[in-house]
Amino acid sequence: MSSAALPAGARPGLVLADLLPGARTRDVALVVGGVLGMALMAQVAVPVPGSPVPITGQTLGLVLVAAALGPVRAVSVMGVYILAALVGLPFYSEASGGYEAVVGATGGYVVGFVPAAYLVGLAARHGADRRFLRALPLFVAGQLVVFAVGVPWLAVTTGMSASEALAAGFVPFLLGGAVKAAVAGAVLPGLWRLVGRR
Repeated sequence: MSSAALPAGARPGLVLADLLPGARTRDVALVVGGVLGMALMAQVAVPVPGSPVPITGQTLGLVLVAAALGPVRAVSVMGVYILAALVGLPFYSEASGGYEAVVGATGGYVVGFVPAAYLVGLAARHGADRRFLRALPLFVAGQLVVFAVGVPWLAVTTGMSASEALAAGFVPFLLGGAVKAAVAGAVLPGLWRLVGRR
């Protein structure tokens, strides 16, 4: 999208959320909305035979939230999301929560949301979410950051070898991750085009 097609004020350095008025109230509402959105996406869960890690909508939620909100708000969403589960709110897959959900076998994936949110949000602030061919590799990279934290964590917490952890916690998610990246890569540029028309 050319800068001429962007709405007034939608210059590079902004994310979609920056186009909403009322900075402080807006930011609190966006963080709360992001946390609730992540909790909702976590309930889209499919068990993977032989793996303690289910396929969920969380990584799709992660890349959408991070790109739409930018690095600071996205990291805030992920931090509050982790804290919400620590205090027992049922915000993870299958309505789970509590200390074990955060530090157990799948906890590393959620911890990986924090650096992934920063990476995706920062790249979106530089306009990487506005065209499909730039957004797709960004959203793949964001998910790879999650796996880079989650797979070793899975190995350590379960006693799996590196190859077992890859087989249980990475390989089954490759196709789904590519689909999620493609969906997000279509949605975000589409939203920018919609905003540009207004």
